[in-house]
Amino acid sequence: MKTKIIVTGGCGYIGSHTAIELIENDFEVVIFDDLSNSTEKTISRIHKITGVTPTFVKVDLKDPVATSRAIEAHKEASGVIHFAAHKAVGESVQKPLMYYTNNFYSLLNILQSQSEHGINNFIFSSSATVYGTPETLPITEENETKRPFSSYGNTKKIAEEILDDFTKSNTHFSAISLRYFNPIGAHESGLIGELPNGVPNNLMPYITQTAAGVRDKLMVYGNDYPTKDGTPIRDYIHVVDLARAHVIAIIRLINKEQEQSLEFFNLGTGLGYSVLDVINTFESVTDTKLNYEITKRRAGDVPQLYASTYLAKEKLGWSAERELEDMIRSSWTWEQNLRNEQN
Repeated sequence: MKTKIIVTGGCGYIGSHTAIELIENDFEVVIFDDLSNSTEKTISRIHKITGVTPTFVKVDLKDPVATSRAIEAHKEASGVIHFAAHKAVGESVQKPLMYYTNNFYSLLNILQSQSEHGINNFIFSSSATVYGTPETLPITEENETKRPFSSYGNTKKIAEEILDDFTKSNTHFSAISLRYFNPIGAHESGLIGELPNGVPNNLMPYITQTAAGVRDKLMVYGNDYPTKDGTPIRDYIHVVDLARAHVIAIIRLINKEQEQSLEFFNLGTGLGYSVLDVINTFESVTDTKLNYEITKRRAGDVPQLYASTYLAKEKLGWSAERELEDMIRSSWTWEQNLRNEQN
């Protein structure tokens, strides 16, 4: 019998890549997704890559009854990796109640249901936004978490506090919160990648859609930040490296190797690139000129975020392997394949 893992939001960007890594490491994968920001086509794409079709359950995790029913049907699972959440910083500033409703109800319902059915291992999809504007760089797990500028970031911070309380009160329950920096890139097959609805909130799909002619122009939000070229600096990490960390983390919990009931790990490369760095590297790698315009700052953005990855290397034995050029090349391949498929 293969070890079964439930992946919520498994049709989404990071969830689908993690499902592939789990399957390739001989896990049985069950995907829960409401398809609100994803497509069921992802299931067939996972099959094309791995030769395995994961079990798919369409479920709205905001509904406690539906969540309990879905969990009960897979109560022999050894753990849950929880991706299901709204995730756009800009949108969350405009629609805070939508973010608090979706992200908290889904988290609370999945925790309640899985604990009732004895599934006591939980990986949480967190974010570097929990650090707010950091006072020191690179950011370590010892950095103070602060009230983030965006509602999205605040849902991650409060979710970690919920997990802290829950793991302290439930001695059988263990969790790891993985704090992502900026995931970009796509699977090397070119079959899955980031596919946002509407105008992208994240930089890389905005770049690739502009290069592909889907968008007329790439908007660069602010060039007056206190950075080398005035544009925000971020720590970009390849989504496949990120997915690999989730497999390592769930194995850590299953094998009871964790040192605390709730652990936190930064996932990044430790390198910071500005928005203009990414644009210039894209143009160089793809030999494609981008039409971009610098506009005013976007609410919720901070000047610089990049990680110390020491703890993940020390405790998980994990480090990022792919470079910015790899991330860009795979993103562009995915975008081109997607456009060819639609034509």
